[in-house]
Amino acid sequence: MGFKAVGLQLGAVMLSFMAISGATPATVWAQQAAPAQQEAPMEDVVPDAPVSEKQVQIIGLGDSLMAGYQLQGDESLTSQLEKALHDKGLNVSIGNAGVSGDTSEGGLARVDWSVPDGTDGVILELGANDALRGIAPEATEKNLSMIIEKLQARKMQVLLVGMIAPPNMGGDYAKRFNGIYKRLADRYKVPLYPFILDGVATNPSLKLSDGMHPNAQGVGVMVQHMLPIMQSFTKALEDKIN
Repeated sequence: MGFKAVGLQLGAVMLSFMAISGATPATVWAQQAAPAQQEAPMEDVVPDAPVSEKQVQIIGLGDSLMAGYQLQGDESLTSQLEKALHDKGLNVSIGNAGVSGDTSEGGLARVDWSVPDGTDGVILELGANDALRGIAPEATEKNLSMIIEKLQARKMQVLLVGMIAPPNMGGDYAKRFNGIYKRLADRYKVPLYPFILDGVATNPSLKLSDGMHPNAQGVGVMVQHMLPIMQSFTKALEDKIN
């Protein structure tokens, strides 16, 4: 389907409540007929085939929450989102360009080749590892800004997906980090889904045995919560290309 080959499934460890990363302590919170012959009988004339609706091409650019850590391919966020949108009658392909453990800096370094030409929209989900590693929020905001600018310069629409800083980073860090996504959404006039782990973060039954990563059911809950904004985003892209 569409851009499935873009998928990057690299294993790593993500935080339970608000971020993901490789090898982190358990304490971290955790995409005609040919012209008829002259005077040919009407029954021999093949009508033009109807023009089919173009498929919307979306790429999920993110970390292991996007990649689908320890999940089967059809259980990942991009796969489950694609199916849910198909069920709503939308002709869309969502490719997976998630890399476990990736930071905003890593996403910026690979955005040009991770998001192929012909992409209509990008789900941008990065920054959790930045917070987990204590990277300055100002650097994270700058990296995400540059990613959005690169995508918009290529005429691609962006849906920004937010994170929340782990509580163990302290109040000052959280205040500086948590405002990043709203500021970027306002600055670049892009839709924002505030917290990707909404509905999952505090429910152990929706996580893998490590107590941190969402299991397939947990991803399903994430999809349910994201579906309204994804429907709007996809429908806007569909209207633009058809």
